[in-house]
Amino acid sequence: MKVLVIGSGAREHAICWKIAQSPRVKKIFALPGNAGMAKIAQCSDIKDNDIEKITDFAEKNNIDLAIVGPEAPLASGIVDKFNHKKLRIFGPDAKTAKLESSKVFAKEALTRFRIPTAEYKVFDGVRQAKEHISKRPAPMVIKADGLAQGKGVFVCKSRQEALDAVKIIMADKKFGPAGERIIIEDCLEGEEASVIIMSDGRHFVNLASSQDHKRIYDNDKGPNTGGMGAYSPAPVIDDALNDIINKKIIKPIIFGLNEENTPFKGTLYAGLMITRDGPYVLEFNVRFGDPETQAILPRLKTDLMDAVEASIDGNIEKVKLEWDKRPCVCVVCASKGYPGDYKKGIPIYGLDEAESVKDTVVFHAGTKLEADTILTNGGRVLGVTALGEGIKGAIDKAYDACSKINFEGMYYRKDIGHRALAWEESL
Repeated sequence: MKVLVIGSGAREHAICWKIAQSPRVKKIFALPGNAGMAKIAQCSDIKDNDIEKITDFAEKNNIDLAIVGPEAPLASGIVDKFNHKKLRIFGPDAKTAKLESSKVFAKEALTRFRIPTAEYKVFDGVRQAKEHISKRPAPMVIKADGLAQGKGVFVCKSRQEALDAVKIIMADKKFGPAGERIIIEDCLEGEEASVIIMSDGRHFVNLASSQDHKRIYDNDKGPNTGGMGAYSPAPVIDDALNDIINKKIIKPIIFGLNEENTPFKGTLYAGLMITRDGPYVLEFNVRFGDPETQAILPRLKTDLMDAVEASIDGNIEKVKLEWDKRPCVCVVCASKGYPGDYKKGIPIYGLDEAESVKDTVVFHAGTKLEADTILTNGGRVLGVTALGEGIKGAIDKAYDACSKINFEGMYYRKDIGHRALAWEESL
């Protein structure tokens, strides 16, 4: 089988790495890929949002199946295009991809299916938003409606912070068209966790739980990023809570959309806040999480292609996923200045030494290969990932591997997994 993976980040590298272990996969292509993916896939310089060129590539290279990593091509209808050409592809169509590409669409679906989520209001004008802020207590959360690469959410501890967020999103147009509408919602208190499922539109299977770290600095300080690290499993989600999440959140959204003749096929990521009153949905993503995927897939014993093909073919209820009991931790190594401006083209050293650490793999995010040298090519550069005995063992291995890598301005958080470690130490 020839498989095409669309994307260029560490999530896509992890997908390539996992499906390369499948006996059914004979060749992997990646568009556009990165320096790490190039070791196991044939990369081509086609942007992941150029749907026409990607479709032509799939036809000309007789691709048997495509897996979409990032959200932008899903929102733009790449699945619809492939289906029209009778090409096999894993992911949701453009209509159901709106669960991520429009936070308003997602909130309306949550309300319609009576799924727990924070109270909210929608605004398409600065004046009305400011008036609303002036009348309500802080804290509150301000969200850009559209896709903003994980950076369009502001947790505001004061009214002034909320006003500043509205200015950034709507007046300064930092996120472009994604900020034409905003949501102002209640700020939920609790512990965040991620639940990811794969669905065929009628049924679903759960992936292992995980938790990421969105803030740039230790102790969850500083601005939000695309994610600075993750671990799996998330101790906050035990079997009993997982059953509640499936009953109150996952089943209602999957079954509800199917009843409306808009079945969701692909990967659905539910970003949750675990409160005293139970789990609430913060957001939906319609693809594998990043960096959660890097912490989840190394624990998966089952052939990932089993679930991917079952999602497409409509029989995912027959798939039973098996998991390594050991925890997995992913630490993101980022460029200096991220999530703001940063330099590219800086040589990276020590990758082979890092991967010599047992049960460790370095997933490439923002990298490129020039003249046999691997260079930085993004804000998040690497996802250093390790399995270990207990969460502390996984944390120690991941940071041991990080210590062997070096590039000018390299930065990574030193506390990835701290919540899981606190859970383990409290037992």
